[in-house]
Amino acid sequence: MEFDRFDFLKQQDLPAEALYLVATPIGNLGDITLRALHVLNAVEGIACEDTRHSVALLQQFGIHKKCLALHEHNEMSGAQTVIQHLANHERWAYISDAGTPGVSDPGARLVQAVHAAGFRVIPIPGASAVAAAVSVGGSVLSASEGRFQFLGFWPNKTKERDALLMLIQKSLQTSIFFESPHHIQETLIRISQTLEPERELMIGRELTKKFEQVSFVRAADIPQWLAQASSLKGEFVIMVSGRKVGKDLVSDDLLSLWVDTLKPYLGSKEIAAVLAQTLSVSKKEAYQAAIDSKVEGAKK
Repeated sequence: MEFDRFDFLKQQDLPAEALYLVATPIGNLGDITLRALHVLNAVEGIACEDTRHSVALLQQFGIHKKCLALHEHNEMSGAQTVIQHLANHERWAYISDAGTPGVSDPGARLVQAVHAAGFRVIPIPGASAVAAAVSVGGSVLSASEGRFQFLGFWPNKTKERDALLMLIQKSLQTSIFFESPHHIQETLIRISQTLEPERELMIGRELTKKFEQVSFVRAADIPQWLAQASSLKGEFVIMVSGRKVGKDLVSDDLLSLWVDTLKPYLGSKEIAAVLAQTLSVSKKEAYQAAIDSKVEGAKK
C-alpha cells in the first residue's frame, strides 16, 4: 500500500530497538488505521498471537514480513526472541488475533519483559471491543457517570463466576466483560436471576461485523430477550449498569458529618468525588450537600 501522499505519517519517528504494540480490527478490516499499516510496513518483524490468522490479515494489505508466533503458552520464551531482535537494532511489532494487544489478549508479559530489558514499547492504538461497547453504552454508563470496570472473559469455573457476579452486584460502576456464543445463554440467565430486576444491560454481538447487534434490556427481561433473539452466534460484549445509589441509603446526619469533616481541606467538587466513591450517594447529591453546607456556614 502506498503511503507517500500521507506526509503526516512521516512526522513521527519510528525508533529502532523498539517494540510496537499494534491494534488490529476486531472484525471489520476497514478499522485498520493508516498508522498501523505504516508501522507494520516499517518493522523488521512481527510477533503474532496466531501466525496463520495474522498472515492472512497482513496479506490483505500487501504486507510480507517475518512472523513469529507469540501466544499465551510461549509468551516468555517468545519475548526473549523479540528482545534479541531489538538488541540487534531492529524494530518489531506485536499483534494479537483481534483488537488491542494486552486487553484480554497476550501482550502484557511481553511488554513487561521488553521494559525490563531496557527497550522502548510504543502503543499504536486502534480497534478495541471495550472501547466500541463503551461508545454506544448510553444509559448503561450514565448511572455511573461513565466509570466502568473491565472484567475480561467470563470465567468457566463456577466459583469464579459466583465471585464475579457478586462483584457486579455490589459495584457502583458499570461492568464490562466478554462471553462466547457457547455460554452466553447460561450466563445471561444467571445474571437475570442474581441482579436487581431494574439493572440494565447492553448486549453487543459481533461488533463491527456484518451482523452486528446492540440490544438494551433489563435484567428481569433477559429470558424474554433470549426467547426472541434471532441469533446467539458470534462473540459477545456485555455491559451491566452499576448498582443504583441514592441518599435514602445514607442518613442526612451521616452525609453532613462527612461534608463537615472534609470541607476545611477540599473544595465542593473534590468532596463530591470522595463521597461518591465512599458512600452510597451519587456525585450530584454529594456536591449539593457540600454546597448546602457552605451556605449554612455562611449564614452563621
